[in-house]
This record gives sequence, structure tokens and C-alpha cells, in this order.
Amino acid sequence: MAGTAPPKLAAAVCNAGGLGSIAVGATDVDGARAQIQQTRALTDCAFNVNFFCHAPAQHDDAKQSNWLNRLRPTFDDLGVTAPDTLSEIYSTFLTDDAKFQMVLDECPPVVSFHFGLPDAEKITALKDKGIILFSTAITLADAKVAQDAGIDAIVAQGWEAGGHRGIVDPNSQDTRLGTFALTRVLAENLFVPVIAAGGIMDGAGIRAALNMGATCAQMGTAFIDTDHSLADASYRSALHSDAAHNTVMTPVVSGRPARCLANEFTKWDDLIDPSDIPDYPIAYDAAKSLIAAAKVAGISGFGANWAGQGAPLSRAMSVTDLMKTLKSELDTTR
Repeated sequence: MAGTAPPKLAAAVCNAGGLGSIAVGATDVDGARAQIQQTRALTDCAFNVNFFCHAPAQHDDAKQSNWLNRLRPTFDDLGVTAPDTLSEIYSTFLTDDAKFQMVLDECPPVVSFHFGLPDAEKITALKDKGIILFSTAITLADAKVAQDAGIDAIVAQGWEAGGHRGIVDPNSQDTRLGTFALTRVLAENLFVPVIAAGGIMDGAGIRAALNMGATCAQMGTAFIDTDHSLADASYRSALHSDAAHNTVMTPVVSGRPARCLANEFTKWDDLIDPSDIPDYPIAYDAAKSLIAAAKVAGISGFGANWAGQGAPLSRAMSVTDLMKTLKSELDTTR
């Protein structure tokens, strides 16, 4: 998951027999290149590099100003001046030609896409390099679009999943299919492999996903409290608190729906009209400023603590031990 999974964590997963992943959607081209090179230096195994393919943000000065005004009292309570303006803090892979060229140059073994797909020319260029391509889908329709575009495997992201919802058009209706229903539907209707994602925390969950037709399972929340995770102490503590039993899918943090541990951000979810929130990732600029201010003030309730509905099953252990445990659980579960 972006923000918690550095190259060291991804490589440890790879070296233990999994497919580790680094998320570079919120990183500039130099930072993304560095993460790829660091991961490659730590493992001889294949690994995945994840990119965000969201539509470019639509700037709306009035909406952004109103959003800052709404947040200003909270900044004041923290003793910090709110920013005067908001910006698009990172670009989409759809328009970041420098990052695309970097991927062709570095040629990581696997590349995955979230929020949509790059154009056909870019997909062809990546496949010509021998790169295996994954894409997130939350509906059969999106999965078929990805399959027809040449994507090699589809990640079936259930409603339970932590982090950003992989919806392509945020204005469209989200059917909110659960992981196992979605996995089964995709497995019955696609000819490419299906990877189940969302709420899977142990070997029993992996086995259930396999029994539903998945080729494998993708896990994020399970690794938040491992040794190589970048999650801070408050994030890890929240993961083992009542907040884990009350995750919320909310757009208030970043501007796009994302599942988060219950905190000060999620309290606003029922109070705010989503149409009032600036586009992703412009809204995230405000949240990151607020999170930084809260940390300085010693307040932990404003973290972007992404986590899935399986959060109460989190275990604190090393990546290596978790991978061994998952394999043992899988081997003894039918």
C-alpha cells in the first residue's frame, strides 16, 4: 500500500516466495526510478510496480478555496496556519511521459495500474518490453475492458479492500461487489488470471479466494504492522484498536473514495457532500498539510491510515514470519 510499503518490504515478500509490490503513483520520476532500483538490488525475484491512472484533476478555484475555508478551523485548533492554495501534488501516469519512459528504461518485471489504463500505444510498448501487466477492476465491465486492452491479469478489488477504490470514473455508480462475489464473477467470465484483493488477511482467506477461482491473492493491510513497513506507531496502534472494526470508505482525505481506519477524517464523512471536495489529488494536498500539522502538535487522529475490513485480523510480525505463517495456514486449510 502506498506510503507503507518501501522497497525493503517488497523485496522481503519476494524473497519469501511472494510477489512484492512498490507503489509509486505519488512519487516523481526520480523517486520512482530509485525505488525500482533499490528493490532490484534487494531481490533477484520478480516484483510489481504500481501506478495510478486517474483522470487529470480539474482545477476549480472556488471549490478549492471553499474547501480550505472548511478546514481552516481545524488548522487553527492545531495552531497552524492553513495553506492559501492547493495544487495537484502529483501527476497521473496517463500524462507523465517522463515516468513512462523511465519504466521502459528500467523494465520492471510486473507493472500494475489503478483507476484505469494507459492508452493502447503505451500498453503495447510495455508488453513489447516483456513486462507483465496487471490492472485493478471493481466490475466485470471494467475487467473486460482491461482484458481486451491486453492486460495479463485482473486484480478483483472487493469493497472490503483498504486504500483507494479502483473505480475508473468517480462519477459512476459503484456496485460495491464484495471480494468473493467479484472474484467468482470475473473467474467465470474472463480468460486471463484473476487476483483476489480485499479483506484477505490469512491462509484461510487465501484458500477461500483460490476456491472462488482466483489464481492468487493480493494483500496490503496484512503487511502494515510488519518490520519493514513505514507505518508509524500511531498507525500501528490504531490497527489494533476499535478503529480497525470501523473502517470507512471516504473521499474526504484525498478526493477519491478510499477505505481508512476510523479517525478524525472519517468523522466528517457523513457531514460533507462529495461534490464539495476538490478533485483527487488536489484535496490530498490539504489532507497532507493537516496530517503534518497534527503530527507536529502530537495529535495522531489525522493520519491517512488506509486499511481494509480485515484489519481486526492484523498481526505484528516480520515480513518473513508472516509469509511463513501464511504458507503454513494455506497448506493446512482446504
